[in-house]
Order: sequence, then structure tokens, then C-alpha cells
Amino acid sequence: MNLKKFIPAIVAIIIFIAASVIYFHPVLKGQKIPQSDITQFQGMAKEISDFRSENDAEPYWTGASFSGMPAYQISAYYPNDFVRSLDSLIRFLPRPADYTFLYFLSFFVLMLALKVEWRLAILGSLAFGFSTYLIIIFIPGHNAKAHAIGYMPLVLAGILWIFQRKYILGFLVTGLAMALEIYANHIQMTYYLGFCLLILGIVEAIHAIKQKTLPEFLKQVSIILIAVILGVGANSSRLLAMKEYADESTRGKSELTINPDGSSKEATKGLDKDYITQFSYAKLETFNLVISRFMGGGTVEKLDKNSEFYKLIEEKAGKKIADDYSKQVLTYWGDQPIVEAPAYIGAVIFFLFFLGIFLVKGRLKQWLVAATVFSILLSWGRNFEFLTNFFIDYVPLYNKFRAVSSIQVIAELCVPILGILALKNFFSSEISMDEKKNSLKMAVYFFGGLIVFGFFAAHFSATFEGLRDDNYKDLPGLIDAVISDRKALLFSDSIRSIIFMFIAATLLWFVLQNKLKQVLVFVGLGLLILVDQISVNKRYLNEDDFVSARKVEKPFTASEADKLILEDKSHFRVANFSTNLMEDGATSYFHQSIGGYHAAKMRRYQELFEYQIAKQNMQVLNMLNTKYFMIPDDNGVLQVQQNPEINGNVWFVESLQKVQNATEEMNALDSLDTKNQAVIDVSKFSELKNYSVQKDSTASISLEKYGVTNLTYQSKSAKEQFAVFSEIYYDKGWNAYIDGKLVPHFRVNYVLRGLKIPAGNHMIIFKFEPKVIQQGSLISLSSYALLLLISVGWFFMRRKKKSNSEFFQ
Repeated sequence: MNLKKFIPAIVAIIIFIAASVIYFHPVLKGQKIPQSDITQFQGMAKEISDFRSENDAEPYWTGASFSGMPAYQISAYYPNDFVRSLDSLIRFLPRPADYTFLYFLSFFVLMLALKVEWRLAILGSLAFGFSTYLIIIFIPGHNAKAHAIGYMPLVLAGILWIFQRKYILGFLVTGLAMALEIYANHIQMTYYLGFCLLILGIVEAIHAIKQKTLPEFLKQVSIILIAVILGVGANSSRLLAMKEYADESTRGKSELTINPDGSSKEATKGLDKDYITQFSYAKLETFNLVISRFMGGGTVEKLDKNSEFYKLIEEKAGKKIADDYSKQVLTYWGDQPIVEAPAYIGAVIFFLFFLGIFLVKGRLKQWLVAATVFSILLSWGRNFEFLTNFFIDYVPLYNKFRAVSSIQVIAELCVPILGILALKNFFSSEISMDEKKNSLKMAVYFFGGLIVFGFFAAHFSATFEGLRDDNYKDLPGLIDAVISDRKALLFSDSIRSIIFMFIAATLLWFVLQNKLKQVLVFVGLGLLILVDQISVNKRYLNEDDFVSARKVEKPFTASEADKLILEDKSHFRVANFSTNLMEDGATSYFHQSIGGYHAAKMRRYQELFEYQIAKQNMQVLNMLNTKYFMIPDDNGVLQVQQNPEINGNVWFVESLQKVQNATEEMNALDSLDTKNQAVIDVSKFSELKNYSVQKDSTASISLEKYGVTNLTYQSKSAKEQFAVFSEIYYDKGWNAYIDGKLVPHFRVNYVLRGLKIPAGNHMIIFKFEPKVIQQGSLISLSSYALLLLISVGWFFMRRKKKSNSEFFQ
């Protein structure tokens, strides 16, 4: 074996490790970034983690959040999940350095698939991995998004190898990469990758038709589809569970025909359009990709002592207050609710992208430019309603995802690819000197013109007024000072981008004039790209954002109110009214909470909150077994109030109120006496249409043992009774047993479980037994086996005709 062939890859890996660790160097001291989403996740997942450690098994359910929900989208390990080990092998560095390393490594493989010289491949990998958006998503804790983005280039590499007729290598890489991509568990990012692949497929199909090679193209597509299917199949347990739950989550279709205020509700099959497009890029805001603070940067920015804001505050209130207030100034003047930082791709790499438009020929350029434009247009969301509404209404699954601006990840991926391909061609002896010179000039003209156009378009058409400017209305002149500073940021960063462009163009021009060696230009461009991107990234994520690991790993400290409630060892729920119940993962860390923090909570429970809990319907809080309320006093200190009216864990009702649809069921809760009555939609449970409850004043039922996935009750009655349980109904896993016999149970009171219990003494057990896990596990195992067997079998079949080295050339 010729070890020299591996030297470039080894050098690349060493550079990627160094770059990842140097940028996030506090990880070497064991420090971590306190990520808000991850902190909330830790609260949501606490019960799951405890169950896992105590039982060496997965619960797949949690009762600690939203009164109970499946754990599939919170934290779940699945059988035969071998890709988990492969992912751990790749992401061996401390977080978040592990994700940046993944960015670099995955993109490097893609560059090799595109036959890019290894030094250029390293340069491109660094440019991709240090793109601002890919770094700043660590701030709120969008780790799953980073994870999925990291494997996108690897999927592309496998598919490109197949199109290059390297079938075994391409098949194996595509299958494994897709398995890793799905494992990352951010379906929205994978969905967007699908658009990128679709555009590539269309370009290749057109080429095949023109070249009359359609049969071979169809063969390649078939190989790709088989590899993708097996990669997806390797995640069957995860995907089947998610699919099963999706229809019951907020991503599913609502059955209600009215809004909480009683007005008619527009029928939808997914998320509300306003919710989907809440985070939409304005057309002008797209210039953020090339001018970092075109729209003021992040929601807040730190301004220096030369800013008009600082000078005015210093004049009115003194230097100390000016120092404090200028650390977080509302500089962003776009219309998105919040922006961590601009999605800056980089002036240098975007300039190279423009160079590629003029210098690179063929279908690769067509694909990359088309995909980039496509992603930018869709990122405009409500600011380009014709296209956005078409996709929401007619493109499958598009209405299941929010934050349309994040589709710019396609541009984040495609821009550096074309930029590096431009350099590949620029240094190629096959391209004429005149073509290189003309392409370089055109790139300078067009990219420079774009920056100038963006500057003047904003300067003469925008007001520079922000959504939160009312925060500054109390001090005369402060809003004007902020607007002046926003204009100054636009000007300075526009000049900055032009300077970086001219330095890059000058380096390339010197190559054409034989005044610089190629290796020096590689180094110069590499340093230029790193300085360009990292200097912007450091504004938003740097060593100051790290804290001790202890604070991150144990983010919650029990308050006196928490400690008081924890003294009660019975089974009950808590409502923390000091925060938004539907965005509260912290309470779940210590208690069984009626609230929680998750973007895909159960749809019916979200509706119960909007239509009943938000209106402080005590009967609904009682039926959820909400024993304690946490309420802040005038000083913000949490106080505990016990609810003496709770219905308990389970109770018998005296009558059933029967309705015909979800709207009637929700309306019935407005005045329902939940202790004595239950409402049921008999259109869903027709077997109870003629059922009547027999009153028995001596009947009793109680919870004997609570377990996350196993609840045991004891009943005693002289007549058949109907019991209501303060547990969330989810028939795709929960089964009811009476004295060991499986019996049907029903959904009552919109979200709870109901059960007919015969006369006598009985033991009732509810068990969470999701069949989908075992079904998916078998498919996963089969997919892994097929992926391996097909690759190995194919290899040995081809080896009879060709040598191994010939085939992989």
C-alpha cells in the first residue's frame, strides 16, 4: 500500500482538528457554551435520562412535559442504531468543535469527489465551515441543525461519484452518508438538501437527454435511489416513530373549525402560514450574505466609543452608563423577530463564486447557480408571497417547517463549492490566459457593482428604523443616533467587503502576471478567507461565551418553591406561571409539568392550552391533576399555591357528554364539570354512542404505582363504571389491561384517557408498548445488511473484470 497517497488526507485532518480546536479553544479547558435550546432540552429530557440510567432501557415516553408526550423528538436511542457509533467516531472532539470538524471533513470529501487539488480542497473546507451562519447556530443550541448540515457535503460526494460512474464507492458513500444525515435528526435540513439534489438531478437529466445517454442516467438514478433508500432504511425506527407521531403533533392537521376567540378557522394541513414565514429574509437583507452588517448585524451589537449612540449616552448620563448601554445596542433594522447574527458567507468566497460564474463551464455551474438562486428566493418567504405560497400549498411537506430563511443553507453550501471550482479552473493550464483575465475582470465588476448597488439601494430607499426602536423613545435624539450608527455600519462593512474583494482579485492578478507563485496565493487566499470570516464570527461567538462545564451540565438549581413541592412524593403536576408554559423546559427538570419546551408538541395539547388553559379554565387544570401553581410575588420570588380542587390521578364520572366532532368537544370543555362529567367525540369512538354510565356512590379507584411507561391502578365497584385518567391519550403506543387482559380505551376531554371498568375488584395497568420501534428495528437491520452485502458483492463481481486500483481511479 502506498502510504504517500494518504498524506494529503492526514494533513487535512490535522488542519481541521487544529482549526476547530483553536477557534473553540476554551473546550480544551473543559468549558462549554450555555445554549438556551440545549438548556431547555436538559429540562425536557431529565426524566428520560433518569429512566435510561436506572433501567438500562428506553422509555420512548415522558410524563414530565406537556402532561406527557412521546420522547421520539426529545431524546431516544433505538435498537440496531449502528450509525450512532459511526457518527461518534467522526465527531470525537468536544462540542461544538466536533461539528466544525464535521463541516470541514465532509466538505473535503466533496472536494475530492469534484477532483479538486487537496490544498484547494482544504481551503474550500475552511471557507464552508467558518461561514457565519454555520457558527452562530451554536449560540442558541441548534446542534441538530449543525449536525445535519455537516453531513450534506458527504451525501453530495457520494451522489457525484455515482454520476462519475464510480458506482461502488458512490453507492456505499451515499448510503452511509444518508444514514448519517437522517441520524442527525433535523428533517428540515435534510428536506432542503433534497431540493439541492433535485436541482442537480434536473440538470443531469437535461444533459443526458441532449447527449442521448438517458438509459445510463436512469441507471445512475436507480443506484442513487437504492443507496438513499437503504440509508433512510437504516434509520427506520427513528423515522417510523417520527412519522407516526407527526400526525398527532403541531405539524399535523387540526380538526378544529374555530379559533380561540370563536371566529372561523381557515383549514390547513400543516403549520399556519404566518408561523411558517415568521422568519423571512427581506429582499435587501440578502445583502447580508456579502456585507456582514448590511442590516445592522444581529438584533443587538456592541458599538464603540466613536458611535453616535455612545456619545449621546455619555453626554446625557456619563461614561459608565455609556460603557454599559453600548454593549447591546438594537442595531438590526430588518423585520425578523430576532437575529443572532447575519448569515454572512464571506466577501472573498462570494467573490470567487462570481469568478466561477464566468470561468466555470458546464452543468456543475448550472446546478450550483440555480440552487443558490432558488434558496435565496425561497428564503424571502412572505416577502415573495407568490413563490412561497405555491410551495406551502402544493409542494409536499413544505408546510411542515417554519423559519423559511434557513433554506439559505443551500446557498451556504453551493457558494463555496463554485468558488473553489473557480480557483481550480483559474490555476488550470487548460484555461487560456485571456479567459482567466476576462473572467477576473467581470467578477470584480459584477461583485463590486453588487456591493455598491446594495449600499445605495439601502441608503436611498430604507428608513433604517427597527422593530424595537420604541425602546429608545424616552431619551430625545437616541433613535436618531441609532439610525446614524446603522448607516455607519452599512458603510463601513460595505467598504470592508470591497477591500477584501480587491485583495483577493489582486492576488489572482499577480498569478496571471507571474509575480506570485501558486503556493503563496493558496496561502494568501486561505488567510484572507479566514480573516474575513473569523473576524465576523468572533463578534457573535468567542471565548467570552464559554462557561464552566458544571454550569452547563447542571443548569438548574432548585428554588425554595421547587424544594417545597419536591417534599410531596405523590404523583401530580405543576404549573409554573412565572413563565410561558409552552416554552418552559426548566420546570420539567424537577417536576411533572403541564408545560414544556418543544417545537413539535402534541397538537391537541397545544390546542387545549390555547383554547382553555390560556383562559384559566380551572376545570381543565383540575383534570390535568395540577396540584401546585408556581407564581412570582411582587419581588419576583416564586411562591407555591396548592390547588385543593384537583381531580386526582383517576376518577369515576357520573355521565358522558357525547359530541360529534373536535370543535364541539373543545367547546364542551368551556363549562364541563370535569369531576363528574366527561366529554367524548362519538364520531371517533362509535362503540360508546349508546353507552350510559351507571352511578355507584361506593365505587373507588386509585393509582397504586406510577412509572414513566407503566401505571398501575386498583378499582372497586358494584356496577360497571367509566374512569377518566389524568394522563394524555396516545393510542399509538399506550395499551390498557384489566386483570392482564388487553381492553380498548378512549380519548375523553379532548386529551385524556377514558376506560370502561367492570364491576368488582380489578387491577388496571397502562403500558407504553410502541410497536413501531420493533418494526423499525427489523427494517434498520435489514438495510444495513443490504448496504454492506450489495457493496461487497458488487466489488468482488467487478474485481473479476478489473483490478481494484483500476476501478477506484
